Amino acid sequence: MNPSQFSVGVVGLGLMGCSITTCLLLAGHRVVAVAPLPLDVPTAHPRIHEHLKKSLEEGLTTQAPDHFFEALVITEEYGALVDCQLVIECTLENLSIKKSVYEKIEAVVSTEAVITSNTSAIPISILQKEVRHPERFLGLHWAEPSHTTRFLEVICGELSDESKGEWLYELSHLWGKEPTLVRKDIRGFISNRLMYALYREAFNLVENGYATVEDVDRACRNNGGYWMTLVGPFRWMDLTGVPAYHTVLKDLFPTLSTSTEVPALIDDIVKAGGKGVANAHGFYSYTPEEAQLWRETFEAFSYEIRELALKYPADVVKKKLKSKE
Repeated sequence: MNPSQFSVGVVGLGLMGCSITTCLLLAGHRVVAVAPLPLDVPTAHPRIHEHLKKSLEEGLTTQAPDHFFEALVITEEYGALVDCQLVIECTLENLSIKKSVYEKIEAVVSTEAVITSNTSAIPISILQKEVRHPERFLGLHWAEPSHTTRFLEVICGELSDESKGEWLYELSHLWGKEPTLVRKDIRGFISNRLMYALYREAFNLVENGYATVEDVDRACRNNGGYWMTLVGPFRWMDLTGVPAYHTVLKDLFPTLSTSTEVPALIDDIVKAGGKGVANAHGFYSYTPEEAQLWRETFEAFSYEIRELALKYPADVVKKKLKSKE
């Protein structure tokens, strides 16, 4: 499978659309990037250019940005997707918007093209109902920054052709991913169901006065953040003693939050127009300079943690044992 032999379409050129486009370019694909919102066109080129420039500086590529722009088309015209074998939709989490986008995609691509969504909130089985050929529709759930993270979930809906999921699974290894193939669709998939359980308890602790926002962040950084690049929760329990967790589960589980309401803490911020560092208004207070520095720090961290994580793949022990044979 040679990425340079076929084109990939990306529809939606916001924050993630640009980083997904960067990832695909770095892998060697020709990319057709469609902006459903005209205002995204002038910002897409400099954003992707900056990603590629940083990738060169950090050793992800040996090619300058101009080399990759030869393989990139940025446009508002859906017709440019006509030769794409894969299209990735990454628009707003709004069913009516996505339906409109899928109609425009299906009007121009071949019936053999695979269409995917980067949704993190809407089950693929629901989105499939909005397309004419649901068997070729799957989920591709990325994590930001998409060109540095190893995370990717390939999700099959109820009507998906599983072989296309397997094709995407194999292809995504060429994108530098350590993917998961989710063969049974569920809202939130795997990572979001895990993470939002954490978020819910975080809100519960803060809103009930057990901890501050800073306390919760510090606890996560210095506990889960210490080991999660190497292992997940099950391997962690194996490493640190399974019986201890069994004992704690019995007493702790009944006390955890099971709320189904949006926490007031985040609701108040959003209603007041807060977007986090994007507009210097979030759970923390930022000056414009601090917000910009946090964005730059996160970008630098994403490259550094990637370099560390690549030393410890999921099968790190098997590889070490094999090297000794």
